[in-house]
Amino acid sequence: MSSTSETGHAKNVANYEKLIADVTALGVTYNPSKANLKLTAMNAQLTAAKTAVSAVNSAEPAYKNAVSARDAAFKPLDKLITRVSNALKASDTTQQVIDDATTLVRKLQGRRSTPKMTEAGKQEAEAQGKKVVEVSASQRSYDNRLDNFDKLIKLLASVPAYAPNEADLKVTALTTLLNDLKAKTSAVSVAEMPLINGRISRNDLLYKPSIGVVDTSVDVKTYVKSVYGTSSPQYKAISGLKFTSPRL
Repeated sequence: MSSTSETGHAKNVANYEKLIADVTALGVTYNPSKANLKLTAMNAQLTAAKTAVSAVNSAEPAYKNAVSARDAAFKPLDKLITRVSNALKASDTTQQVIDDATTLVRKLQGRRSTPKMTEAGKQEAEAQGKKVVEVSASQRSYDNRLDNFDKLIKLLASVPAYAPNEADLKVTALTTLLNDLKAKTSAVSVAEMPLINGRISRNDLLYKPSIGVVDTSVDVKTYVKSVYGTSSPQYKAISGLKFTSPRL
């Protein structure tokens, strides 16, 4: 994603429109030989840039709404899983099943099986010549959480002793929740693609080397300066128009 705000992109387009208006006012004396500096090419580029910026602005709300819906759906999951775990422990099942479920619950909640070493502990181990390598225990990506939740539900379904009276802890309710979480996660991916493609198109039109709006504006200024001179009112009228390039 671009590090420049959407306002920055819109400002580049607005200044490019002003630049075109200023050089159009020069009349027949504005006659560059370079194809992309000609007014027909610049106006076509301006139209395309406006369309691209508008497409991104239109795609953003759908993506943000999908992300918000997914996040809201996942938010209660940790507490629910804790209740599921306690319900299983309170049932007449084996310790092995409880241990297997506890491992999945730990992964779902992003907890480590063993405490993370303190800095003092690391230094002590290194002083004894032991190599300290700690692998991240987090499996908190949405895809990982869905996968581990699915595994937990399948484990519970295989245990006849897991038969809670609470409706939201039953396997059927958990399965319904899993399907809803999958749908909301998929909706984020679907909504993200138009935004990604829109930003690619916008960034090409505005920032592609040599032919993008920003580089074209630099060339236009250079051409006008070559025709009228640095101190001319014609050049001064456009020299102050600012165009910024983000780190893409």
